[in-house]
Amino acid sequence: MSEATDLSPSTWRKSSYSGGNGGECVEVDDANPGTVRDSKDPDGPRLTFTTHTWQAFLTGIKAGAFPTT
Repeated sequence: MSEATDLSPSTWRKSSYSGGNGGECVEVDDANPGTVRDSKDPDGPRLTFTTHTWQAFLTGIKAGAFPTT
């Protein structure tokens, strides 16, 4: 069994691209890299990814691998 991640010192941040889209945002926890939540449900579930997976995702975003339109 794996231990749960300690999320107590969380510092949540929305993307600068999230303004004006009706609240459909994912927030990233700066204190726990790879941990995200739905900004509309801050007390809801959180997803935590390994460092390798999170870095691969960020690299894909920067490369345009996930177009929004």
